[in-house]
Amino acid sequence: TWNPLKLHYQLRNVRERLAKNLVEKGVLTTEKQNFLLFDMTTHPLTNNNIKQRLIKKVQEAVLDKWVNDPHRMDKRLLALIFLAHSSDVLENAFAPLLDDQYDLAMKRVRQLLDLEPEGESMKNNTNELLWAVVAAFTK
Repeated sequence: TWNPLKLHYQLRNVRERLAKNLVEKGVLTTEKQNFLLFDMTTHPLTNNNIKQRLIKKVQEAVLDKWVNDPHRMDKRLLALIFLAHSSDVLENAFAPLLDDQYDLAMKRVRQLLDLEPEGESMKNNTNELLWAVVAAFTK
């Protein structure tokens, strides 16, 4: 069942299920790492080329291929940007950029984050489910 009040726990379960499926597909591996007093399961990538392609894709989406309209952006890429921001890894993806590129990329991401999901979901030809998920992640 879906309980919005327990979203944090449900997202953790989703993360664990995604990691398990990605391990089964060979994208990730499973390792135990020792963090001071306890062991923790981590899932490092088996192939860093995939990660670099995703980083390049996100960088291009907010720099070279910026469309200035979230409804014309690729929905998967838009979701990736929102999820990367929610996971606090988006700034890492922009770290290799030059200062002016970094500032422009962060400005455009801020434009996306400042959108009102309820208002965006009311526009014609939109994916209401996507904007509902955006609303949940940007609260």
